[in-house]
Amino acid sequence: MADVLARNGIRLGLTAADKWDAIAQSGALLDELGAVDPGYAQTMVDRERSVTTYIGEGVAIPHGTDAARALVRRTTLGVLQFPDGVDWNGNTVTICVAIAAKGDEHVAVLSALARILMEPDQAHTLRTSSTADDVYDLLHSIGKGIDE
Repeated sequence: MADVLARNGIRLGLTAADKWDAIAQSGALLDELGAVDPGYAQTMVDRERSVTTYIGEGVAIPHGTDAARALVRRTTLGVLQFPDGVDWNGNTVTICVAIAAKGDEHVAVLSALARILMEPDQAHTLRTSSTADDVYDLLHSIGKGIDE
């Protein structure tokens, strides 16, 4: 199985006008990676309108609605770093982990991500990394055991 996170799915040093711009960039990255069909990015906006995807530690996890799984070609993560931060309903987000997941695979992805974020040193590394390799080394294990 290929990793759900590829090095070319990690984008550092970005800027976003607001959370909607960050979500749009997240959807565009998943599209660019060939993970989703057209329309998935809009479902990420729909998800955010219904419930925030901010999970703490400066991280948001933009993803589509449950109905949008039909638009997912393969489970994929994208990581977008916004060093200057993005206002997310009063919280500052510096990392968006964009998720496209088939079936219930998002549960395993979220669980693995939560374990990483529970370690303050790892969460700090994720927020402040200056190389895609550092982010990849930290996060690539998320895809282990997820069937495509």
